[in-house]
Amino acid sequence: MMGENKQFVWYASYGSNINRERFLCYIKGGAPEGSTRVEVGCKDASLPLKESAFTIHYPLYFAMEASGWQNQGVAFLELSPAKDVVTYSKKYLITLEQFLDVVKQENNGIDVDIDLKEVKEEGSKIFRPRAWYGNILYLGEEEGYPIFTFTAPWDLKHVESKRPSHAYLTTIIKGLKTDHANEDIFTYFKNKPGIKGTYSDEELAGIIF
Repeated sequence: MMGENKQFVWYASYGSNINRERFLCYIKGGAPEGSTRVEVGCKDASLPLKESAFTIHYPLYFAMEASGWQNQGVAFLELSPAKDVVTYSKKYLITLEQFLDVVKQENNGIDVDIDLKEVKEEGSKIFRPRAWYGNILYLGEEEGYPIFTFTAPWDLKHVESKRPSHAYLTTIIKGLKTDHANEDIFTYFKNKPGIKGTYSDEELAGIIF
């Protein structure tokens, strides 16, 4: 049951957190499979109340070099939405406190002070201009709760796309398989910046099928 005086929000994931077991490391603490980084978890380790597949209408790309994922690329969103763009996502209904704790963990443990009402009004809010995930996006409402995600404050044109590691991509794919067919996952990934030109069709298929 929903606790009194608790605010709930949807967190929409589009990278490794699509994989429920990986996301729960942010809730409960621990190291996800394939990563060398140990997460501290949330102060409130309660499991998400709900979760479901979701579509984000911002383009996906892979960039930067994440130390926890073999110094290879990780997922980001471009900052301009488009109705015909489909980025696969899974959203989790968690408390506002948990969401802010997840954002904190994604930002190397730096305390964050974010007014989500302001994010809703403006559509997005950069709270750490140089941080990889220092930009909160508002993605609408469902069942009376706001939907948020986070990405970089910059677009792909400002950085170089980078190939994601097998472990990182496998983590996402495991999460996607709960809602999507293998063929659809292959088609979804093959032309994404960071994968196109760095993964052959055979290599990508070998991870998915």
